Amino acid sequence: MFNSITKRSFGINLLVAIGIFAVLGLLFFALLGVITKHGDTLTVPDVYKKNIQEATMILEKEGFGVDVRDSIYVDSLPGLAVWEQTPARGSVVKVGRTIYLTVNKVIPPMVQMPDLTGLTFRSAEMTLHSLRLNVGDTIYKPDFATNTVLQQLLNGKPVKAGRDIPEGSNITLVLSSGTGNTENPAPDLVGMTYLEARETLSASNLGLGTVIIDPSVTDTANAFVVKQIPMRKNSLNELNMVRAGESIDIWLSATRPSKDSAAVAPPVEER
Repeated sequence: MFNSITKRSFGINLLVAIGIFAVLGLLFFALLGVITKHGDTLTVPDVYKKNIQEATMILEKEGFGVDVRDSIYVDSLPGLAVWEQTPARGSVVKVGRTIYLTVNKVIPPMVQMPDLTGLTFRSAEMTLHSLRLNVGDTIYKPDFATNTVLQQLLNGKPVKAGRDIPEGSNITLVLSSGTGNTENPAPDLVGMTYLEARETLSASNLGLGTVIIDPSVTDTANAFVVKQIPMRKNSLNELNMVRAGESIDIWLSATRPSKDSAAVAPPVEER
């Protein structure tokens, strides 16, 4: 065979080589559709919310490849459930196409609790959503700053700003409903301890204003209220009236005051 090739002229050998390459090219292009499965398509099934194992079985059974490319945390989905798929369900793709999945995390990531106190409800809601936290219940309490956040609660207890909490937590907001329309006599706080005064104000839907502490006080919780503004009665011995949501300022001392000495506000001196 080698001798027959060498005996032929170069031109004939060149034509033979070209013919062989032409035949091989035709065979390649004829088989290309078979090799690439051109024209063979499938519709992507819906695996949204299915467990990753179940989703993988469904997709592989249909002839797709599966690749978990990302994870996210959604509190309304069980752990390892499919949140997103690419290509989307219903897409028509070639056989063997890889479907990329985003699954839900088993353990929620931690985020820092923001300080919502003083924000409007809308601003607090936007802040929580930006951190993937939810607005839980809303509780209204009388206070002069209408519709602003007075307190933030997690599981019924106050939660401080900066504390790490699970993403997706429900935050209860205590909001101001404004001051009430009905006036009631100011409570008499003089002689009470600081804790007793604070509980009395809370029960009366009144706020604690400025707290001025005497230098002699070493235990604020058990210090005594020696003065308040507004007081229980004015200089004419008439009751001072306050509305729900208003605040009362108090002065604290280590010594319990004489009740009579602070019961009535001192008269204003005429100039």
